[in-house]
Amino acid sequence: MPQSQAISKSLVFILALLVIFCPLGIDLYLPAFQAMQQGLNVAESKIQQTISVYMLTVGLGQLVAGPLADKYGRKPIANAGIVLFTIGAILASLVDSWLWMMVARAMQGFGACATFVAAFAIVRDSFGHKGSGQMITYLNGIVCFIPALAPLLGAWLTLEFGWRSNFVFLAGFAALGLLLMLYLYRETKPADSIYQGHILDLRRFKPMVTSSEFMFNASITLFGMAAMLVFVTTAPGWVMNHLNGSVADFTSWFTGNAVLSIIASFCAPILIKRHSRLALIVGLTLFMLGGVTMLWASQYAHPAAFMLPMYVASIGFAFSLGSAAGKALSGFAKQAGTASALIGVMQMSGAGVLALLTQQLHLTAPHQLALHLLITFPFLLALLGKNKQFLHSAV
Repeated sequence: MPQSQAISKSLVFILALLVIFCPLGIDLYLPAFQAMQQGLNVAESKIQQTISVYMLTVGLGQLVAGPLADKYGRKPIANAGIVLFTIGAILASLVDSWLWMMVARAMQGFGACATFVAAFAIVRDSFGHKGSGQMITYLNGIVCFIPALAPLLGAWLTLEFGWRSNFVFLAGFAALGLLLMLYLYRETKPADSIYQGHILDLRRFKPMVTSSEFMFNASITLFGMAAMLVFVTTAPGWVMNHLNGSVADFTSWFTGNAVLSIIASFCAPILIKRHSRLALIVGLTLFMLGGVTMLWASQYAHPAAFMLPMYVASIGFAFSLGSAAGKALSGFAKQAGTASALIGVMQMSGAGVLALLTQQLHLTAPHQLALHLLITFPFLLALLGKNKQFLHSAV
């Protein structure tokens, strides 16, 4: 692959396109929850499950999508995922029952998982070990535009055209994305990319699972993503229902968090480039600060008591995600698709399961979120301990 492509604007554009499928499939239709509940005649919890099944399939699908990306290349897997996402969106815009909506959302999740895997594998192909962490952090900054803008678009679509228009928009976006992929992206899979055995042979993940550095850093992405998932799913109800805030109040606070995340995601690579482990320490420390502050502020019935600690944690997420994911991928240049898939499973399905488990504790939203932030403390201790070189090497 020519080096010029690795740093080309078109490649960065394609990466941005691929990574926004997953968050767009969630954030766009959040404002339509109430309308969907009425339209499908189901309880609010049923509509929330459309996010859960989406996250589950985004994660589990990567067990297959990752190895396929190593066997057939990044482009065919990404394109197939976009097609499946499109079909799922069209189906979601037409259904009249919750069961078929769940089927449609599962299809969208499987489609988004393929674009997610392809994006991470392309990053490892094109930017190598040293540049992967920085690029992942930049992409996270781009992704943060979605929760800032998508709910505004989703609210307008719902009010003007009804809740089904959100899924019509997703279908149109995916169709355009497919055309851009066909014309702008050239395959980046290395010629010596490793693919062995049956596609469902889980033994291909053994090198990653047995790598302490991979599992340590990938686990950080899992716990970080779980905290973000709990925030996204609980914030609307906590701010608007429990604290009696308006839609405008929630949108303002939510957008403010996204803006801070964007800024942090474009600043973090500077530190990651110079000292990846220090960037991770900073990120996890901010998680701790956000969690402790969240517990203290929970005594106050004001949106600021919930959102300001989350602002701190979101900055920490920006510093930790790129550093941890980049380091996890660093040792698997010839199996980037498979390694990316395992990270994806841990991030999406693992985060979803962890969030589901803490929901069974019946904690308030601030306490549940604080718990997710504070359980990353052992990782911070490990980074400061004597075995830190084996967990997140500076080289």
